[in-house]
Parts: sequence; C-alpha cells; structure tokens
Amino acid sequence: MKKYISLFLLSISFTMMGQLQTINYTDGTQKLEGFFAKAKKDNPKNIGIIVLPAWMGIDNHAKESAEALADLGYHAFVADIYGMGNKPTNTTEAGKLAGYFKSSYKDYQKRIQLAIDQLVKQGANADEIAVIGYCFGGTGAIEAARDGLKVKGVVSFHGGLGKDPMRISQPITAKVLVLHGADDPYVPQKEIQAFQDEMRISKADWQMNYYANAVHAFTHKDLDTDNSKGAAYNEKADKRSWEAMKAFFIELFK
Repeated sequence: MKKYISLFLLSISFTMMGQLQTINYTDGTQKLEGFFAKAKKDNPKNIGIIVLPAWMGIDNHAKESAEALADLGYHAFVADIYGMGNKPTNTTEAGKLAGYFKSSYKDYQKRIQLAIDQLVKQGANADEIAVIGYCFGGTGAIEAARDGLKVKGVVSFHGGLGKDPMRISQPITAKVLVLHGADDPYVPQKEIQAFQDEMRISKADWQMNYYANAVHAFTHKDLDTDNSKGAAYNEKADKRSWEAMKAFFIELFK
C-alpha cells in the first residue's frame, strides 16, 4: 500500500510540475534556461507575460508566478538573466551578479528581449506582451520600459527604481505600475523622487501603489514576517499587489 501511495504522490508532483516547460536558448555562447507556462484559460489574443526573477536567479517564487499567470489565462515565461552555470549560491554572489546587470543595463535589457523572443516563439502575440519582475527583476521590468522594448506594460514588485543620473530620460510608451512597500529600507526616498521625476520627464503613463507596514520582498513567502530585517513577507501586501497587477492587465489588454 505504501508503494502505491508513493507512486500516487509522485504522479501528483509530476502533474503540478508539468505545467512548466523548460526552454533552452542562448545569448551568444551563454546558454540560458527559461520556463514556459501555457495559458490554462481562453486566451484569444495570445497575451504573454515575462516574469523576471529576484537577485538569486530563477526560483520557486518566479515559477509559481508563471503558473498563476497561466491559470489567469496568460502565456508566461520565466526569463533566465544570469545564464546556466551562473546561479548564485549566496547573497554575496547574488549582489555581484545583480550589480553587474544593473550597471550594464544594456546587457540586462538584451536578456529581457531574448526572453520575449522565446515567449513569442511559444505562441504569444508580439503585440500583446507585458513584463513583471520581483526585486532585482522589478528593476528589470522598469528597464524594459526605459529601453522602449516592444511591451505594452511593466509591473515592478518591490523593485529598485534608481538609474544612473547621467542617463538621459527617454520617452516611455509602455504603461508602468510600481508596487512598493511603504517601509522598504532599500529604496530611499531620494531614489523614489528621482524615479517619479523620470516618469514625468518621460511622459509615461505610470502608477505607484504603496503598501502599509510592508518592507522589501513582501511577496516572498519563503521569508519570515519580521520587518526589522528589511526584507519580509507581508500577506496583505502580497495579495493586494497581485490584485493590482490583475486590474492593470485587464485595462492594458482590453
């Protein structure tokens, strides 16, 4: 009996994991490995969403987000920004990798575009694409808008908002939604003000939601709820921000 129960549980696990399809692609000689989730509901416009992971690289949080987006009726693709063989094993390594892509933003933008190309190859409509990202990935979502990538909108969940002040602000056509912890210690008010000024200069259609009692990484369930650590899970902010994203997409893709 135990043998049959184990096989049954293994079958359930395989079925749940089976929603994501591994997609191998490249950036020059660098091998990349993303994950695709096909829409589970009617998606006549073949809308596609790119998911950009946080600074530790592709994790369960990013994959679960892609699956949840597929359940909502969107094709979703988890982008590989760092590349195979480069996944950080600790926060020091993650900081170095994320720091490189933040400063070498053209490389970050290129990796996002490569992910968009893969999403389109899987059946998404190139004219109906959005990008979401978490923390470091939230910064990437904004970079997609800054670079004028062919996306209709971007959503940043507790992402960094800053850019080199020497960079000239260009017109932004993608709609922008920023979902921000009101007590996030890693995004200073000076950075927030500079971002908002940039959005005005770029004549962007932008929104910014603040969530009370929320700090950095408030959507990550693997964290505890101790705000004093600077990064902590906040269930209310997590649920509210997801609902805000859903409403944003309804307007964006109507």
